[in-house]
Amino acid sequence: MSMAGSVKRAGTTAGADGVKTRRKITETTHSPIRRWVVFGLSPPRLPIRRSARWRSVALNLTAVAREFVVAVFIEPRPPMRTSGFVAYATAVFAAALLADSGRSASAQGRLDAEYTVSLAGIPVGRGNWVIEISEDQFTATASGGTMGILRFFSPGHGTGTAQGTVAGGQPIPTTYASTISNEKHVDDVHMVFAGGGVKDFTVDPPVGPHPDRIPVSDADRHNVLDPMTATLDAVGGTGDPVSPEACGRKAAVFDGRMRFDLKSEFKRMEVVKADKGYQGPVVVCAIYFVPISGYIPDRYAIKYLTALRDAEVWLAPISGTRVLVPYRFSLPTPVGTGVLQATQFVSVAKPPRATAANVKIQ
Repeated sequence: MSMAGSVKRAGTTAGADGVKTRRKITETTHSPIRRWVVFGLSPPRLPIRRSARWRSVALNLTAVAREFVVAVFIEPRPPMRTSGFVAYATAVFAAALLADSGRSASAQGRLDAEYTVSLAGIPVGRGNWVIEISEDQFTATASGGTMGILRFFSPGHGTGTAQGTVAGGQPIPTTYASTISNEKHVDDVHMVFAGGGVKDFTVDPPVGPHPDRIPVSDADRHNVLDPMTATLDAVGGTGDPVSPEACGRKAAVFDGRMRFDLKSEFKRMEVVKADKGYQGPVVVCAIYFVPISGYIPDRYAIKYLTALRDAEVWLAPISGTRVLVPYRFSLPTPVGTGVLQATQFVSVAKPPRATAANVKIQ
């Protein structure tokens, strides 16, 4: 049946004429009844004259889901509405995996990962992540978008890339870029790093003026990472990197608009099995948000994130390295729990350059 056609659904409300009842709730695919049905939910039993209220509810649900999908991988614009809040919260906590500058780790590997995203148990999107780490440089590229019926109602897509060097086993960014687009807006962030801080950056649309916003100072942009690089968790030492030591750290992150700290604490160990790729232990960390600048203190999103204690990330290793990245991420939101889950997590160890050269010569 065409997506633009009408959908008939047998009514269960009381009525003098069953046929008449079914005819009353025959709606187009753009109706609130249709939106509830496609998400596997029972539509509200209200007269058609009140459908505008439920149309608003359904539109808000799809907007939240769309922005959650994109924000799992890509940095969003500052929170304004509930949907923007969910997007921002997701990106904030996805950036929590910063390695301390005092730690070092060898790194030679590649990861190809694919993820699905759900909100309140409803599948709403998918994304992929490719990371290349060598002895002296790294690249990380991610993309995400809405899927299935949600894409028909509220399409959204985002891409992001971070590049940099590796010194003492630690990823150090040189450039970061992200683009988020939907049917009405395009959001771009570009940053250039040098000397351990942000040398130059542009955001479009720019941050609007607000008398209560805490300004971002030049000092706030020093000794920080971008959100993408911050997800590369390099664990020092010589023991198993999938251990409690992967947690218990503090991240300093600048996303182009806001400066915030993220703290993580060890919660537990789990064992996972991807549909394709990694099978084995993961370390689960709790994530806590501390705003520094670029935010408005009275905003609901800021208050909610600051008080939140239930966000967590599950970290799995990239073969051949001591770098861990998210395998699973969960975040409570006002409309249900958002979950990012890897379905493919394929990593391959890469031999050191000298070894590779010798093999080629032989």
